[in-house]
Amino acid sequence: QMEQEVSQFIQATGEPRRRFQPMNKIERSILHDVAEVAGLTSFSFGDDEDSRYVMVFKKEFAPSDEELEAYRRGEEWDPARAEERRRLRELAAQQEEAELDRGPAPPGPPNDYKDKYRHLIGSDAAKAAARTMEANKAYGCVPVANKRDTRSIEEAMNEIRAKKRLRQAEDE
Repeated sequence: QMEQEVSQFIQATGEPRRRFQPMNKIERSILHDVAEVAGLTSFSFGDDEDSRYVMVFKKEFAPSDEELEAYRRGEEWDPARAEERRRLRELAAQQEEAELDRGPAPPGPPNDYKDKYRHLIGSDAAKAAARTMEANKAYGCVPVANKRDTRSIEEAMNEIRAKKRLRQAEDE
């Protein structure tokens, strides 16, 4: 019976694939063997043993990977929708390639900190503060004249070393 159905399928010119009724494992195995001998491609689909079925394809109409995935999900194959998905993937690949050609993004934060803290600093506070440019003694901006120690770092270090040598000499 399966040989007759496969023979009818081969002779039907307008039929690129045929779906057979759900069958048990042994019958599916026999149908796969018959299809292979006849020069056809066959695949089994379905979730559980009771609903698994076989689809037979003519070699010139062999299914694509996308088509097989659609059948595995239990969906009907729609070539127009598949073509649309393919075009979208190509477009995404072109966009990704264009981004790679542009080079890496400039270093820095992804957003402006002023936007994040606008409610605290206001929109013009930073500009106004930059215009005044007054030194604030609370933040350590002390004029040199007001400093007690006017020595350089080297002078201070030399003085500390001399005191250490003096202490060592006294201890000896």
